[in-house]
Amino acid sequence: MAELVILEQDIINAVCVYISRKKHVKPEEVEVELMYDDEYGFSAESYVNGYKQILITGNLIEALRIWLQEFLNRDPYAGIELVLDDNEGIIAKIN
Repeated sequence: MAELVILEQDIINAVCVYISRKKHVKPEEVEVELMYDDEYGFSAESYVNGYKQILITGNLIEALRIWLQEFLNRDPYAGIELVLDDNEGIIAKIN
């Protein structure tokens, strides 16, 4: 099967769904900013009702697994690699 690439906006959408389920709010009520740091790697900040939560790489992968299974009907346990792309920003490559 060919490699699937999930673009930055869909990663943000996946994190919004993930956080909305944890906080019992609508995905539209969640704001997310993806980040990359040479020392710490990939992370995100989410904002819900004025509260900020930091997500680490493992949380992003967990959110993407939900996205793969429920929205793309793909194997949620496929290999997921987060990549910082010069043109596209933060993307996920699914093997």
